Amino acid sequence: MISIKETIRPSADLRNHYSEISRKCREEREVVIITVNGRGDTVSIGYEEYLQMKSRLELLELLAEAEEDVRSERVAPLQTSFDDLRAMLKGG
Repeated sequence: MISIKETIRPSADLRNHYSEISRKCREEREVVIITVNGRGDTVSIGYEEYLQMKSRLELLELLAEAEEDVRSERVAPLQTSFDDLRAMLKGG
């Protein structure tokens, strides 16, 4: 399980303390939730964390699709799949 540290800050802090918030996101891998009028509005995360999160989501989507294929019996024997792949790679 991935544990993500979160901090809640008002939108004024984004204007007045951007460097500090940016450093927390980048160096400490902290998620900063920006509020407006006491309610969550936006979330700030470091770029590297964003890329990792995006990759994890894409992998989860692929796994969900694969699970649905198995459930719907849209599967082929492994040997057939490899044979088809080899034929495609050879251009035939």
